[in-house]
Amino acid sequence: MAGKRLGVGFVGGGFVAKFHIRSWVGVRHADVLGVMSRSRESAEEAAALARTIGVGDAKVYGSVTEMVADPTIDALWICAPNFTRVAIMEEIVAAIDGGKGTLIGVACEKPLGRTAAEARRVRDLARKAGLLDGYLENQVFAPAITRGKGILWSRGASLTGPPYLARAAEEHSGPHMPWFWEGALQGGGVLNDMMCHSVEVARFLLTPPGEPRDVLTPVKVSAHAACLKWQQPHYAAQLAERSGGKTDYRKRPSEDFARALVSYRAADGGERIVEATTSWCFVGAGLRLSMELLGPEYSLSVNSLDAGPRIFFSRAVQGRAGEDLVEKQNAEQGLMPVLSDEEAEYGYVAENRHMVEAFLAGRRPEENFDDGVAVAELLMTAYMSAEREQTVPFPPPGLESFVPAVARGAWNPAEKRGQ
Repeated sequence: MAGKRLGVGFVGGGFVAKFHIRSWVGVRHADVLGVMSRSRESAEEAAALARTIGVGDAKVYGSVTEMVADPTIDALWICAPNFTRVAIMEEIVAAIDGGKGTLIGVACEKPLGRTAAEARRVRDLARKAGLLDGYLENQVFAPAITRGKGILWSRGASLTGPPYLARAAEEHSGPHMPWFWEGALQGGGVLNDMMCHSVEVARFLLTPPGEPRDVLTPVKVSAHAACLKWQQPHYAAQLAERSGGKTDYRKRPSEDFARALVSYRAADGGERIVEATTSWCFVGAGLRLSMELLGPEYSLSVNSLDAGPRIFFSRAVQGRAGEDLVEKQNAEQGLMPVLSDEEAEYGYVAENRHMVEAFLAGRRPEENFDDGVAVAELLMTAYMSAEREQTVPFPPPGLESFVPAVARGAWNPAEKRGQ
């Protein structure tokens, strides 16, 4: 396929789709040619963004099938809500099997599914259709992570031994859209929404360069989940107001804090530990990503809020609320960090460049749906551990059919405390 450009269509036109589209200014050999969304308005906005920044002459499509049928569309990026992922893949496969069109590949945002069964279903559908598949886990491609890992493994690990502990945390004040807060729609709370990032980037850091991800074998998982902030009456009322009364955290909360320890066995028989923490109740400048990798005589530390310049606005500067400095920005005054290029620093540019080049070369991306399934299995085991309040061996019995209590509307810590 030398000289060919990849025509890409986006399924979903919301926040994360626009993040991907903005990253396309750093992606070569591909054009954003289409957007399809449940909301015509969001699709129009995303397509207009692509045209405005010059990354493709994108137009709006009425269905996934229409995009598959368009011969200019070679691959689809699935950025639609969690509860639509399986149905979207089923429509893609039906369109291909029905002879309406062909695709080279499909890339899907995290998490691949709300449960292990859904993630496996998405992967198996891609295999059935003969599609190359890429799992869109941007943090694995973040420059600070890839560069830091390379240096530590080549200089530290080669002389003193492999790393043994990776920590990853993602924290902010809560999601943008109401459906994220609904356990049944999203698949859980912050554990499912954000620990998918943390467990995968930590696993990546502990994996020797050039080795397959399954060189580390999960052994056991210990997790804790809680609703620390958003079930309090004042904040539950805020969520209800934002959602027009649909989100009821007094009766149907999701966890806004979660922590997990995953123990792995390495090829040398040694133990490797992943420590992941996620929160929707962090109060700070905005989204904070922090990662650490520790070995016998070395360490790596990354904090996204320390990545760039800082600015200060006094009380006299009263601007409109927004997210022009950092994602999930919480203030417009004071001393604040500035992420100069979020799309690059978070890994979206390198991620999409990798997916495009892999699809054009006819090879499966390094981060693929097998990784999405592995992450889903770990997250479901973490939910099991949190619900049982005990360490759970991996893989646990019943993993395939397990649905977290929070996703079934059966988790309410306030009731358990008798409040």
